[in-house]
Amino acid sequence: MNFELKYLPERTAKPRESGLTMVMDKGLSVKEAAAILETSSDYIDIIKLGWATSAFTPSLDEKLSLYKQAGIPYYFGGTLFEAFIVRGQFDDYRRLLDRYDMSFAEVSDGSINIEHDIKCEYIRILSRQVTVLSEVGSKDAEKIIPPYKWIEQIQKELDAGSWKVIGEAREGGTVGLFRSTGEVRMGLVDEILTKIPYEKIIWEAPQKEQQVWFIKLLGSNVNLGNIAPHEVIPLETIRLGLRGDTFDFFLKKYGKWNENIAKLTS
Repeated sequence: MNFELKYLPERTAKPRESGLTMVMDKGLSVKEAAAILETSSDYIDIIKLGWATSAFTPSLDEKLSLYKQAGIPYYFGGTLFEAFIVRGQFDDYRRLLDRYDMSFAEVSDGSINIEHDIKCEYIRILSRQVTVLSEVGSKDAEKIIPPYKWIEQIQKELDAGSWKVIGEAREGGTVGLFRSTGEVRMGLVDEILTKIPYEKIIWEAPQKEQQVWFIKLLGSNVNLGNIAPHEVIPLETIRLGLRGDTFDFFLKKYGKWNENIAKLTS
């Protein structure tokens, strides 16, 4: 921060185990990536190259080199993994990770049906090569997975070697964890949290209202994903109670709201 303010919630420092901000790169140019890093690299923990956009992004090597120089890991979106798997090209996918010096990989089954034991085997194999993020939830808005199934799959994927499990929401935040309106499936989240530690999950939350909801529920150091590049700094202000949506939330939590309001109005 450029200046000091009292009574801010404590943020974890990079490299973080919790409080992660995962950014969605949907095909940024080299210049755009450089601009985002100039303003926001301190607050970005990991970058996802959205679904299969990396297949069409010009100067991909140059852009990834910028991310690497900034010390920010990056990975291909899970849909690209699925595109290789459905074509029987798992070995080609593994070679692709090496070709682009990937230290992370995402294993998902949001677009295709993979038996869960087989998905876990992919996680086990890839975890010997890279750090694995796996994703639970469907991209199909009509497919509702019951909470017990989310919990079962998350735990099995963690046991298979996933570092974190991503809660599916897509880039729009209208499936998986959320209803088609973008409203959080609160009962689902509450049930997941009865069994899974919150820091083991990256909650995809592209919409501001979703980010606010998770921060109020789990605090400043909740892991949030699918954040648009230009929303990284705005998200940090929400995490620290410096935007209207959470302005009084942390002051009240620390018992400073009424005290300071009284001083202002006396």
